[in-house]
Amino acid sequence: MIITLPDGSQKEFENGISGYEIAKSISEGLARNSVGILVNGVKKEIHAEVNEDAKIQILTFNNEEGKEMFWHSSAHLLAEALQEMYPGVKFGIGPAIENGFYYDVDLGETKISLEDLPKIEAKMSQLAKNKSLFIMNEWEWDEAYAYYKELGNEYKLELLEDFKGQKITYCTQGNFVDLCRGGHIPDTSWIKAIKLTSVAGAYWRGNSDNKMMTRIYGVSFPKKALLDEYLTLREEAEKRDHRKLGKELGLYMISPEIGAGLPVWLPKGAFIRRKLENFIKDELLNRGYVEVITPHIGNINLYKTSGHYPYYKESQFAPIKVEDEEYMLKPMNCPHHHKIYDNEQRSYRDLPLRLAEFGTVYRYEQSGELSGLSRVRGFTQDDAHIYCTEDQLKDELINCIELTQLVFTTFGMDVSTRLSFRDDAKDKYAGEMDTWNKSETILKDIADDLKLDYFIGEGEASFYGPKIDFIVKDALGRKWQLGTVQVDYVMPERFNLEYIGSDNERHRPVIIHRAPFGSMERFISILIEHYAGNFPYWLAPVQVSVLPISDKTLDYATAVVEELKSKGIRVEFDTRAEKIQRKIAESEQMKVPFSMIIGAKEEENKTVSLREHGVGDLGSKSIAEVLELFNSQPDPTK
Repeated sequence: MIITLPDGSQKEFENGISGYEIAKSISEGLARNSVGILVNGVKKEIHAEVNEDAKIQILTFNNEEGKEMFWHSSAHLLAEALQEMYPGVKFGIGPAIENGFYYDVDLGETKISLEDLPKIEAKMSQLAKNKSLFIMNEWEWDEAYAYYKELGNEYKLELLEDFKGQKITYCTQGNFVDLCRGGHIPDTSWIKAIKLTSVAGAYWRGNSDNKMMTRIYGVSFPKKALLDEYLTLREEAEKRDHRKLGKELGLYMISPEIGAGLPVWLPKGAFIRRKLENFIKDELLNRGYVEVITPHIGNINLYKTSGHYPYYKESQFAPIKVEDEEYMLKPMNCPHHHKIYDNEQRSYRDLPLRLAEFGTVYRYEQSGELSGLSRVRGFTQDDAHIYCTEDQLKDELINCIELTQLVFTTFGMDVSTRLSFRDDAKDKYAGEMDTWNKSETILKDIADDLKLDYFIGEGEASFYGPKIDFIVKDALGRKWQLGTVQVDYVMPERFNLEYIGSDNERHRPVIIHRAPFGSMERFISILIEHYAGNFPYWLAPVQVSVLPISDKTLDYATAVVEELKSKGIRVEFDTRAEKIQRKIAESEQMKVPFSMIIGAKEEENKTVSLREHGVGDLGSKSIAEVLELFNSQPDPTK
């Protein structure tokens, strides 16, 4: 059989060779470190046999899929430990997540607190040393149902109902048995370092009508040094947490009286957001965009036409009954823009038409999934839709990609690119295969021409077309999908969009969906953590604090403030009757880039004592010297 490796090279092997033997044929080191194997995109155990021509990738802990297998296996180990420590515990689900794993369990009347986690960690470490293999087997559906009925586990029985009549795969390791699709590390001894990070309540299957279970979160590694590194980063993450800094710096608030997941921008946060919006608006103006504004609700039929209602129904708020019609909180800006395009007859001379909007949209997120600004129910997209001819498509896509790259370059963010293509699940996508193939080809060709650092994510496409997603790595190494550029042949058909061509015939435009920031809320959450709240001078809501030592110098300090304001500098004037040491300390805590101390000596010499945040005393400066320093501060938006 022929095995194709990730670099495109091919090797011939006998049928039945294991993933481990394939890895060993490449290098002994790879075989020693391989945790699993990807066979035609499906995760398998490293000792699984391959019996047909296949695309193969050997996975280590350094691969995302390898980490997922490692953490999925660790969730099994956590469950085994809980089974030994808490007889009668009932298990729900235990998946790998982005940074570790969790397991939802029903402990009856027993409560688990943070103080219990070290004991569970110790039991996991003890069990790991048993070198238990993860052994996959199959049940008939009736066998699986009977097994969990005897155990009295209603959670697994409910899961089994979704697979009635099918073969059921399960995994055994040590004395623990669990429903499982597979994809595990070689044995439990690979799990060398474990940290259970938190315990929380979670409704079964995310439904608030169901029972509240106990969710235990954890992370694990094949080396203790990796755990130590993780804990250091976690400590730094807590310092940078945008939820903590957002409150301390007065950037935004979330009030239960207003609603969970509905952020309110406070003056300083609103300034940062408007600064970002104006930056991108200037770029849009230069690139030929026109701005539109659409309402926050729309008739449900609009979203049925687009497909957003059937495809994303579960993530949308329930329709609102208005007289004899149903309306929805706007989940996407796209359909509104398509109707603007369709508002008048278009000619090829009108194209490309670039419609832009900072449009607020609403998605229903489970309360347990909400997180500060990064996961909300109401957020604003820097959305645009470009309506163009096929001949214009490539140039317009390149322009969109360059604009998105400009955003991330401006903020010094580490970004990689995912080409999000479709997979073989036909019911997930709309449109014809030839247009999908055409769209994916042009995106890949552009990515190659621009020499983008990209990888292909099969199954990550939108239902209406493939896209280029920009994945930002934040200051702590975490990855976030932000900006996106998407090709769409489906919506022009659904909305019957046309233009009159140079041949005087009717033609369909192609649509590009484009959002450099993505969500303003998520982008700013990452920006806060990227800078750890220490915004550069050009972006800081307050650029300088003026701190008079006493009321005796208020008149001079007031004159300094007025002079700075006249030059467009954002000033905060602290006239409180507090000691100067406290004023300085609070200015530092608020991360104001500069502070000016003004006392009798400064008034006499017509100077200020200047301090820079994080640096310290810069000495005595004249106002002219201060202004020269401030004017020399870099501003990448100019």
